This record gives sequence, structure tokens and C-alpha cells, in this order.
Amino acid sequence: MLQSIKQLYGNKLGASDGDIGQIKDFYFNDHTWAVRYVVADTGNWLPGRQVLISPHAFGSVYPAGKALLVKLTRKQIEDSPAIETHKPVSRQYEEDYHRYYGWPYYWEGDGLWGGMRGFPVLELPPKFASVEPPAATGPKPERADAHLRSTQAVNGYHLQAGEDIVGHVCDFLMDDKSWAINQLVVKIGHRFTGKEVRIPMNQVDRISYNESTVFVKLTKAAVEKSPEHRLVPNEALIPAESALAL
Repeated sequence: MLQSIKQLYGNKLGASDGDIGQIKDFYFNDHTWAVRYVVADTGNWLPGRQVLISPHAFGSVYPAGKALLVKLTRKQIEDSPAIETHKPVSRQYEEDYHRYYGWPYYWEGDGLWGGMRGFPVLELPPKFASVEPPAATGPKPERADAHLRSTQAVNGYHLQAGEDIVGHVCDFLMDDKSWAINQLVVKIGHRFTGKEVRIPMNQVDRISYNESTVFVKLTKAAVEKSPEHRLVPNEALIPAESALAL
């Protein structure tokens, strides 16, 4: 099933022992189109702080009403490495983060989730703080992951087909098991009278962050003939087969 990311913004997040805040954003890899982290706004619980939560902590997306449940305790989350959301996420931070929880690195291996199978579901519970840091061999680079992007930032980007700007990105449809973005939802036509269509990710050529534009391999006519996106309010899950590949 496909999950509308837009409809998850603002949903509550619950740990095994209480509320931890709400969903503010998603960070995805623009090479594999897999969602890597949920950005949680911790509100009054940890004032002024936001935390990243890996799909490893969820498994599949299982909405419980307007809440998503995380298989962690509040103490685990509180003690996790702090993220400065005004800065790009560095690989050093990701290494510290995955080491803290004892989760495998998604960048090691050829699969969507590194050496794991195609789903971010672990057979065993996270090994909380069980992996010792490696011996220091010199300063680690603070370089950011060039492929890690925010869905909130890309939302609203222009969609360009050939030489034509034909619309803008207004949502992302994510597989509720693999956490991979399967399709873009694009608003085309007039601002008020236009329609929303679905573009499969295999038709996306690249994203230009300097130009705030998503380039696709389609013609303007092909985009306009794409399957129309109709999402009933509060109906977040959509059968994958209802969106036809171009």
C-alpha cells in the first residue's frame, strides 16, 4: 500500500512508554528514494529539540488513529545524538546515531537498506547502546550526505518536462513496508482548477536544488495524461496497483 506523506505531517508519535511529539518532516535519499529518517518535533517534552527516528524503529507504517508507534522508550530517544536541523545531516552524525542504537548502516551494501533485505524491519529488537565506538584514528569529516533531502523542502518544487514547466510537487507516495517513495504527486494546470497526477519515480531524471526543480523524462503531454491522483480526506493508504506505470 502507498502512504501519502503529506497526510502524515503533524501526526503524533508514541514511544513504548508515552508520547514523544509529532511528525515534522521526512529525510529521503534522492538516489534510492528511500525515506531514511522521520524528523520528530518533541514539543514540550524536549523543548527546542528535534530528533531523527529511523524506520528501523517503526518497521512498517502502522498508523494507530492519528499516531504512529515507535519501538523505543522515551529515555532512549532523549539520550540519542542531538541533531542540528538547520545544518545538513553529516555522515559522522549518522554513524554515531546508528552506533548508538546498534542498527546496521544503510549505506553498506547494494540493497535499499544496505546489506539487509528490502524492508527496514529487524529480526531482533534494536541493541540499545550495545556497539562500542571504534578507536580514534584522526578527526572524522563532517561532510553532509549529499543525497539526503527533506520532503518539506522539495514540496513545491517545479516539475519540468523537456523545456516546459508543467506543474509543481505537492506530495510523495511512500510504500508503507519498504519506506521507499514510489511516486510523486504533481499539481498541473491552473492553481485552482488544475488537477493532481502521479508520476512514478522511474520517470524522474534528477532534482536541481539550485533551480528548485524536478526534471522528468516525460513530455508535457505525457505528464498531462498521467493517472489522476484522488485522495479522499483522511484516507492515507492507497493500493499500489491503483497507480498505473507510464
